[in-house]
Amino acid sequence: MNCKVTKSYRSAYSDPIRLQSGSIVTWINRESDWQGWVWCKDASGKEGWVPESFIEKDGGRATVLRDYVAAELTVVVGDGLEILSEEAGWLWCKNDKGACGWVPKENVELE
Repeated sequence: MNCKVTKSYRSAYSDPIRLQSGSIVTWINRESDWQGWVWCKDASGKEGWVPESFIEKDGGRATVLRDYVAAELTVVVGDGLEILSEEAGWLWCKNDKGACGWVPKENVELE
């Protein structure tokens, strides 16, 4: 499925958290404008937002259920994107240069 960017978005994190399936993270209660996302810290101390459906919570720790990278795409109005998946108000997309990352769904229009 394809979409067009209707509202520009600048990536908020230059060094995103990357997690592998089976790894253990600490999840932290943190306010967010986005339902379904949890702030997590990996074993090295790197932190970032992770879709809640990608982890299995057990107390203050959680097991990562699938590989994940919190990379976001910086996009401008008019950019065309290929939607690869959707999670809790965000789209995992690929741009015309082959870069992949998360973009808020509210910033695009489906074609």
